[in-house]
Amino acid sequence: IQISDNWPGYSLDLFTYPQHYYGDLEYVLIPHGIIVDRTERLAKDIMQDIGDNDIVVLCVLKGGYKFCADLVEHIKNLSRNSERFISMKVDFVRLKSYHNDQSMQDMQIIGGDDLSKLTGKVFFLCILLTLFFLFYKDIVGTGRTMKVLLNNIEKYKPKMIKVASLLVKRTSRPDGYRPDYYGFEIPDLFVVGYALDYNEHFRDLNHICVINDHGKAKYRV
Repeated sequence: IQISDNWPGYSLDLFTYPQHYYGDLEYVLIPHGIIVDRTERLAKDIMQDIGDNDIVVLCVLKGGYKFCADLVEHIKNLSRNSERFISMKVDFVRLKSYHNDQSMQDMQIIGGDDLSKLTGKVFFLCILLTLFFLFYKDIVGTGRTMKVLLNNIEKYKPKMIKVASLLVKRTSRPDGYRPDYYGFEIPDLFVVGYALDYNEHFRDLNHICVINDHGKAKYRV
């Protein structure tokens, strides 16, 4: 689903959201209900593509946890109501690529030792099972974050790697990355909500919204 550059969004007055964010947001870009419906559609697409393969899910924290949890739950529900049972295992990694609203030059993989153990375990599961890999990222912007992560994982030679992202930012930068599955293509805006944060704030906001200048200044570090 593509959201155009001139899309005005939804008025905040049409929705409920935490009172402590009053005055900090411009508008609602994607309401929570639309996110839920779109995520269910992605789950159906994934179920159709995976065949008889099992899934190892690597959830990229922190922003990806709600999307990951909802997508996994939809896949589980579809599996329970079909003739095919899909086995899933979930692991986690945390990345940091923003300071305030600016993308940092050097992307940090937080818990690198854990990442090493994680990829070793995934390699171990590759020996025992036929695996279908899904990497959940909250948002793909320039794609640099995903490329760094994938380069770290690919050396363990998994059978297959697929990337699922809730959001893709529309950008003219040449290093843009395109995931295999995505929910929405959005303008190059800094968005918050649905676990996407600005300095750890707004994760408790269910809708995806555009933060205003007052909100950036209020929570700047």
